[in-house]
Amino acid sequence: MNKEPKILVVDDEAVALQNLMHVLKKEGYKVLGTQNSPEALELIAKERYDLVLTDLKMEKVDGMEILVRTKEHHPDTEVIMITGYATVKTAIEAMKEGAYHYIAKPFKLDEVRKVVKEALEKVRLKRENLNLKSQLKVYTGSSGIITQNKQMKNVLSLAAQAALSDSNIVINGESGTGKELLAKFIHASSNRQDGPMLSINCGAFNEELLTNELFGHEKGAFTGADQFKPGLIEKANGGTLFLDEITEMPLSMQVNLLRVLQEKEVLRLGGTTPIGIDVRFIAATNRNMHEEVQLGHFRNDLYFRINVVSITLPPLAARKDDIPVLIHHFLDKYSREMKKNVLNISPEVADILTNYDYPGNVRELENIIERGVALTRGDTIDPEQLPDDLRGMVFKTFRRAENGGIPSLEDHEREYIKWVLNETEGNKTLAAKHLGIDRVSLWRKMKKYELS
Repeated sequence: MNKEPKILVVDDEAVALQNLMHVLKKEGYKVLGTQNSPEALELIAKERYDLVLTDLKMEKVDGMEILVRTKEHHPDTEVIMITGYATVKTAIEAMKEGAYHYIAKPFKLDEVRKVVKEALEKVRLKRENLNLKSQLKVYTGSSGIITQNKQMKNVLSLAAQAALSDSNIVINGESGTGKELLAKFIHASSNRQDGPMLSINCGAFNEELLTNELFGHEKGAFTGADQFKPGLIEKANGGTLFLDEITEMPLSMQVNLLRVLQEKEVLRLGGTTPIGIDVRFIAATNRNMHEEVQLGHFRNDLYFRINVVSITLPPLAARKDDIPVLIHHFLDKYSREMKKNVLNISPEVADILTNYDYPGNVRELENIIERGVALTRGDTIDPEQLPDDLRGMVFKTFRRAENGGIPSLEDHEREYIKWVLNETEGNKTLAAKHLGIDRVSLWRKMKKYELS
């Protein structure tokens, strides 16, 4: 939205028009008014306004026609009806045609301010949502990974380059950062893309089951083995095998995997004839593999065999500029899955999600949005739909001072004034009002804290 929201006021009563324009201009809005309702239609056709306030009963063109024409030209512009003939019938008709609200004459100024502010906030969120949706394809690109973060783009560039070789790869990163998604991107970007892409979590099975899953078995290899079963390594021939949480693999299994990497062949349980394989291995871990080697939990020789190319995914807390696009991606995803029309998050939720550190990374953010879409009854996720631990977060978290100490009250006051000035885009009258002080007091504080 523009720095100053643009509002068109249409009323054929001169006094009512002047009063409304005066009130709205004092709020810092850019306001244009007209008593001529046909002229209003021309203005709407030529230029987009964030909000239109129109009288319902006018001689030449009534408010209902202005509402309809506004929505035809600018669907995202909100319209507030002002009427001295406030009946249930007119209110329902206006709402059916897309009016945001209606205000009865004689109107109360506080009510006008409140409704206008809420309508403009809805316009801002709606346009922001449309803008982010239009850019999601750009952020996603061919990777399927949604990002606008420079560090993440560098990771994707490295992954795309590594994909062109047949070298084994280790993806490092905290849980929930998207390691498997990156592995799928590497496979899709490689010359193995037409081959199979199989995955297994090495920490999800005991040693016996993991051996059977990876290597398979011959008929009669053990009790219950009524027929032969190829393992995942064999099934992935010509493609890629993703070994998630590889540092959870038992040491005895690591010996068997090392032989597969060295000899490029696999031996089923109970078998005597090795089977040649052509498989690219991508492993992932949320631990420090080098430390695991030093602690004796991971074989040194296997480490060097599989860690030919190392790629590290940053946590979500280090790529916070991705949070808005991820939020809108998950809103769209779960709205479609649940057949709902959840378009936005409230400003309070936006602030909480922006300042949260996400120990569970992208997966946690996705869960939060999925929960919000499931619980909300409207088109917006509010704080009430957030998990309990997030709902209690204040709108701005306190941080330690740059020297590591606890910041003073003046430090907080300076940062808060700076934040309010930024939010009002330098409008000192509006900033002073939000701060609850007059312009002179604000000027003194700005001078004191050297805020330009």
